[in-house]
Amino acid sequence: MVSVCFYFQVHQPYRLRRYRVFDIGTDAPYFDEQTNRQVLRKVADKCYLPMNALLLRLLERHPEFKVAFSFSGVVLEQFASSAQDVLASFQRLAATGRVELLGETYYHSLAFLFSPKEFREQVLLHQEKIEQLFGTQPVIFRNTELICNNQLAAAAQDMGYHAVLAEGWDPLLEWRSPNFVYQARNLPLRLLLRNYRLSDDIAFRFSNKDWTGFPLSAETFASWITAANGNGHVVNLFMDYETFGEHQWAESGIFRFMEQLPAALLTHADNDFVTPSEAIRRYPSAGTLDIPHLVSWADMERDVSAWVGNSMQQSALQKLYALEAAVKAANNPELLENWRKLQTSDHFYYMCTKWFNDGDVHKYFNPYETPYECFLAFMNIFTDLQQRIERSTVRVAPLR
Repeated sequence: MVSVCFYFQVHQPYRLRRYRVFDIGTDAPYFDEQTNRQVLRKVADKCYLPMNALLLRLLERHPEFKVAFSFSGVVLEQFASSAQDVLASFQRLAATGRVELLGETYYHSLAFLFSPKEFREQVLLHQEKIEQLFGTQPVIFRNTELICNNQLAAAAQDMGYHAVLAEGWDPLLEWRSPNFVYQARNLPLRLLLRNYRLSDDIAFRFSNKDWTGFPLSAETFASWITAANGNGHVVNLFMDYETFGEHQWAESGIFRFMEQLPAALLTHADNDFVTPSEAIRRYPSAGTLDIPHLVSWADMERDVSAWVGNSMQQSALQKLYALEAAVKAANNPELLENWRKLQTSDHFYYMCTKWFNDGDVHKYFNPYETPYECFLAFMNIFTDLQQRIERSTVRVAPLR
């Protein structure tokens, strides 16, 4: 038997204004509220609402069908304030009992890399938000951009999680298959590994007319998954939810493909669907997996260079996290909220200067003309925030 585990990441950042040096000290807002609302509405109409309606039909049509989601806290905030119809549609999906919700950092941040204390606080904030909106507590953890190593696994277990999602990257697995459940090094915590080839067939290659698999039918894809029988227990298909209708437009046939896929998979008696929690309950560990170095699901390298690979990114991140003690000592909720929104990984992704294949992806998702524009806007905002923290902090030495 081989099970299919679908997991979708839902996230939209608070995008920065084109903040100029002349804006510093003028109480100008940091975030582009109009653009954020416009983008959210566009993605809601192209992806979230039609895909949620499709998944609800599939859940009603196929009792065996199941999926999992994780939401950043910042996208849930935007749903609640600007797209309550979208939030309600996700709540209807969760109410079916066959949709699992996962834990992550509230601000979709890189806090794990820079501040264990802030990382833990954001994970707890996220748990509270999921409980508030959906009435459930996550037991499976998905770190920002699937960033994972042995220390992340230990931190997740310490916070009560049962498993962590990670990238099934070949250099990490060596001769092993991603289609098994693994165990973290020296821990009972389990690891569920993304089958990146099959996931990316949907997420990136689906509409590529130069791809040898084009056009991809549900029957063909189901046959590729069925081929894992005898060499795997669970095929983990992890991807951004915006794949459907936004990255792969409706005209590509992506919605029709997904509507047909469960039936195509279930024509094989040995296939079924599981949530991440069901996968770790049903299948034993196939062995221990050592992850000594940071692995992510981004770019050709599958490392963290998309966010920390150049001096601009490193400088911005180091300066931002150096504010932690002062911003928390200031006891000012607005300043703390702004500081945390600046931690969202997208801001640093926009500063990436990679090129060739990876650069094409970075350009597609980047609202700035160049990475340097993002860096300048970010640092101008940082300077303003730093000055506001200094003014509001009592008995704290000025920041350098």
